[in-house]
Amino acid sequence: MSDEPRRIKQIICMRHDLKMRRGKQIAQGAHASMSFLTRRLQDAGSISMDDFSDVERAWLTDSFAKVCCRVNSEEELLRIRDKAVEAGLVVHLITDSGKTEFHGKPTNTCVAIGPDYAEVIDPITGDLELL
Repeated sequence: MSDEPRRIKQIICMRHDLKMRRGKQIAQGAHASMSFLTRRLQDAGSISMDDFSDVERAWLTDSFAKVCCRVNSEEELLRIRDKAVEAGLVVHLITDSGKTEFHGKPTNTCVAIGPDYAEVIDPITGDLELL
């Protein structure tokens, strides 16, 4: 048995087909990552470290690692989201309002998966290219 700590990360899958400006990509990725906290806060009204699982607490207090990957279509994005949901992972789909890009049409831009152990997330996202 290895004494190495288990790697914990959050994956952000970003649609590459939308050709978003770099700043827009960064903003959408930030929305995705922050949704892990903000959705819980919105649902509960307040949160404490006790409201998180051991793996989530470890991520919040240690590495806070995020990996950004690319997907090439909305269909691929939603397929990965569905696999992550089926695996019981925390998943947040980000839908941009379309006010500054996408011609006023709400558009699914990215999804955050986790945080969780790498060996749990990797079977779903491990074959994706880095952004």
